[in-house]
Amino acid sequence: MTASLTGQIVLARDSAALAAGGSRFMALRDEGLLEYGSANTRAAYRLDTDHWLQFLAASGVHPLDGVERKHAFGWLRTLELQREAKATRARRLAAVKSFYEWLTSMGYYTRANPVAVERNRKPRVSRSESTFSLSREQTVQLLAAADRDHERQAARTAAIVWLLVITGIRVSELIAADVEGLGTHDGHRVLRLVLKGDVDAMVVIPDPVWVRLERYLRQRSDVQLSRLPVRAGQVGRGGTRGRRPLFVTASGGRLDRGAVARLLCRFAPGIGVEAWLGPHVLRHTCSTLARAAGVALEDIQDQLGHADGRTVRRYDHGGVRLDRAPAYALITYLGVA
Repeated sequence: MTASLTGQIVLARDSAALAAGGSRFMALRDEGLLEYGSANTRAAYRLDTDHWLQFLAASGVHPLDGVERKHAFGWLRTLELQREAKATRARRLAAVKSFYEWLTSMGYYTRANPVAVERNRKPRVSRSESTFSLSREQTVQLLAAADRDHERQAARTAAIVWLLVITGIRVSELIAADVEGLGTHDGHRVLRLVLKGDVDAMVVIPDPVWVRLERYLRQRSDVQLSRLPVRAGQVGRGGTRGRRPLFVTASGGRLDRGAVARLLCRFAPGIGVEAWLGPHVLRHTCSTLARAAGVALEDIQDQLGHADGRTVRRYDHGGVRLDRAPAYALITYLGVA
């Protein structure tokens, strides 16, 4: 496919050399990823560089000896044919470009960065472009459908859907969350987790969400509900008791992104959604409906953990404004319980 797109890429004949080059590339990539403190960042960069490596392998191009600028554009054209979103293409390009910059800085790569694409040739993401969000009616229908679920893990399904819709946390944060993260703070039930950028944070858990979490956890033999919620600082990531995933598979392992995505897609037809109903749609829905409910923009940004340069507002974070958490307003706005 790649050769037909660029008209220039020639398949290499030495498959053994290509395989060795791929192995070396991955070894160096894993070395470079050690410098990132965030597990989420490491996982994202690994996926994007793997995608690049797979593209080069299919094109017969050595990732460290022979890759050229034309291959970056061939990759972009392939991503377009695969209908990847502009934001996804831009993110993949930035991740691979950053990796080649690291290779150069360490002396592992001495040629020009093949992925250093000029700004006007990169995928341009308009600020007006965004993931679609569910309407208020569709959101209420989704929450109700999750409560009516009759699958084996119905209680887990309801807890996941309600948590994603009402708090807007990222799927990476949801699957990385631990039972030990549940607790209280200033009279509010909260979930402590690590946001994008390796930032410790907490999100408020309104009563309707807590009820469903409790219903699910009651089915878990590894969880003692009498210990929940724990007091702040009683059990932490460095505590003596091992970390227990907040959401687990039937065999007890930590739930993954794919399982969450498949879970949500089951409900799309029933609420009139023909597009992909992924976790990010629920994150966007949380933000959109919270704004419709009258929540201040800065409070939504706090709850969703969006990076922001407004230094003055840092002084207002001392009290952790959980009483103004969008999750509370969203429960009222949706009229659910």
